[in-house]
Amino acid sequence: MKVNYKPMNCSECLNGAGLDFDFTMAYQPIFNTQNKTIFAHEALVRGKENQSAYSILSKVNDENRYRFDQACRVRAIELASRLNMNSLLSINFLPNAIYNPETCIRTTVEASHKYNFGIDKIILEVTEGEKVEDHAHLLSIIKEYKRQGIKTAIDDFGAGYSGLNLLSEFQPDFIKIDMALVRGIDKDRIRRSIIKGIMLVCQEIEIQVIAEGIETIEEYKTLEDLGIHLIQGYYFCKPVFEGLGNYNFS
Repeated sequence: MKVNYKPMNCSECLNGAGLDFDFTMAYQPIFNTQNKTIFAHEALVRGKENQSAYSILSKVNDENRYRFDQACRVRAIELASRLNMNSLLSINFLPNAIYNPETCIRTTVEASHKYNFGIDKIILEVTEGEKVEDHAHLLSIIKEYKRQGIKTAIDDFGAGYSGLNLLSEFQPDFIKIDMALVRGIDKDRIRRSIIKGIMLVCQEIEIQVIAEGIETIEEYKTLEDLGIHLIQGYYFCKPVFEGLGNYNFS
């Protein structure tokens, strides 16, 4: 199967980059509970009429994965700029869609300049749940992102294929603890012990920890007691379709 990896510009990506489906973004805030501010927004794909992420992601295949990945970045940056987003912007990227790191990052940097959204405000997340066959290739991607001044994160940490092995190979700016570890943590000693261990490792190697998927005040308070102050979840704010969220610390 021939896959199109040719470099694309912002206009191509914003217009769908030759995809046969259209999409937009919702944004979910990540909060800093210490100073009660919005630390970042995560960009989440949605249909143009607010259809689910699955309705879009189910159309992604090996042939269009690269074009979709590039288009997602540009859409997320352009809309964030249009909404006057002041926080960091977190965008998921598909490592198995990347062909040449220098080529693929070019469109992201171009979008940052074109839409006046600083490259230093962008976090690119790789999900631990996506099996990466070529770890050396992933490391080259992360190295290029760091060289360009882009922050990086491992999403869904603790629920995927690599775990601490992935963390030992590269040290991102952030890890996002998977919601499966967060769920019911106030009632689960084992989950609390695991997260304590993750926190200890991350403090030692200077990685910031974000907890996602928080749905109850008990989960929130327990995570705060464990020293996690960057949090995300329905308890605080659901994703906002083509908009920015506010916070609820009641």
